[in-house]
Amino acid sequence: MEASASLEIAKHTLLSCGLILAIGTVAALLAQKIRIPDVVVFLIAGIAIGPQALGLVDIKADSALNQIILLFGASYILFDGGVSLRFNVLKQVWITILVIATVGVIITAVITGVAAHYILGVPMVVALLLGATLSSTDPATLVPIFRQLRIRHRVAQTVMSESAFNDAMGAIVTFGVLAVAMGTGEFSFASSLFDLLKQSVIGIVAGLVFGCLAALLICHEKWAFLAEYAPVVTLVAVIGAYFAADGLQASGFMAVFVFGIMLGNKEIFGFRMEAGEAQKLDEFILTTAFIMRLFIFILLGAQVDFTLMGKYWLGGVAVIMVLMLVARPATVFLCAWPDRRARWSLAELVFMCWTRETGVIPAALAGLLLGMKAPGAQMIASVTFIAILMTILIQAPTTEWLGRRLGLLRAADGEPF
Repeated sequence: MEASASLEIAKHTLLSCGLILAIGTVAALLAQKIRIPDVVVFLIAGIAIGPQALGLVDIKADSALNQIILLFGASYILFDGGVSLRFNVLKQVWITILVIATVGVIITAVITGVAAHYILGVPMVVALLLGATLSSTDPATLVPIFRQLRIRHRVAQTVMSESAFNDAMGAIVTFGVLAVAMGTGEFSFASSLFDLLKQSVIGIVAGLVFGCLAALLICHEKWAFLAEYAPVVTLVAVIGAYFAADGLQASGFMAVFVFGIMLGNKEIFGFRMEAGEAQKLDEFILTTAFIMRLFIFILLGAQVDFTLMGKYWLGGVAVIMVLMLVARPATVFLCAWPDRRARWSLAELVFMCWTRETGVIPAALAGLLLGMKAPGAQMIASVTFIAILMTILIQAPTTEWLGRRLGLLRAADGEPF
């Protein structure tokens, strides 16, 4: 009987995954035809086939399958984003990335939290907990958007790098505020700064180590005896980099992102791949990242709880409007404008103000707060889902249009128009 039940669960899971792949492929084609980022159509498709609509797919947010997809999917998408970055661009904008991914997270959390306190009428500490949950941008959303759009390199790479590096800061601020809210401790700036530095350094080192090891095995002049298995090596290295950093209480996402940067810039370190092998690896990475993106956002859409959202929808919309139109612009101008090395133009700053999609990272934090029965957790989860829907459905489809209006699109050869 038990074996029969396990087989039925396996069949149901396999059918659900097949449906997601089929529907996601059609959704991606539709997104390509109407020229909007595919994550938008994936999210809508997920809502349509989820338990609150057609009921074709019902994979619970706390299920092992969902957690595996989120964990590996977000890691692989970040790795893909890292592969697309170039050192010569990062050298120009690293100060902006550092400041906006640290100080910027706190600015966003405070402004959003104060707005939530007055709009929703919740205690300030609970409002700040909401602000902290929403403070980090989402790499699983932003990386694929900027991989699909022809936005000027330094702008795209700054936004992608910010989203990769600010998840650790967002989590640190969230759990620091949570300790105060639950009466289990006090927020310490010194210990939080040390924790951030520790997570960052260990994450970067883990990424560099696995990057060097993977490059040695697949594209070294003498030691590349796994060159023909390069796609498998990258899969193993992504998982290894994540768990190496995570096991040392550091940011696994930062590790896989740095691994991607290392592999994407391997020529600088003296590594070379044959043209055919390099093309095969690039195609594999793009295809795998597409499948992960498809699963993540269809499942995220299927898990949107409209009943929970309904309790706070009016105040939640107002809070997210403040997040999008006040907190994000303040963060960008306070953190990026003073960077004289980058010499940001007004058009570039305005564009970055509009690119701060909320996605799986804040959703995961909100889920953790629900599981811990944190103060205001139901409200935080509700407003987080509202933020996901508003930012992905409003900001993502208009990103290319805004880039064109501001003159930030690149021509096909990579040069600005």
